[in-house]
Amino acid sequence: QVQLVESGGGLVQPGGSLRLSCAASGSISRDYAMGWYRRAPGNQRVLVAAIAGGGTTTYADFVEGRFTISRDNAKTIMYLQMKSLKPEDTGVYYCNADGRHIAPAYNYWGQGTQVTVSS
Repeated sequence: QVQLVESGGGLVQPGGSLRLSCAASGSISRDYAMGWYRRAPGNQRVLVAAIAGGGTTTYADFVEGRFTISRDNAKTIMYLQMKSLKPEDTGVYYCNADGRHIAPAYNYWGQGTQVTVSS
């Protein structure tokens, strides 16, 4: 019912910047919460940033003010602008759309995009 496709990942040097994009299609609503998660090698998937339908944002402590999450509801696209990247930011970044307040099964994931921070 909802499909999510991430893009924008790649190789970047420490201190550099990247902007990730998540394009949503299907029966998605502006009421869905959207978020970015990441999984570092050998670690569990954790929340990086989230944005509610009303625009309220949440960030993990390790973001330390370096990232900005945003959404363009007209284009159904979510972004994660990342700056001052560190090697520990390396991992697969996943887009999430959460509409479980609408129906229990309305929770969707993209396939992920690889971010590698290395010199």
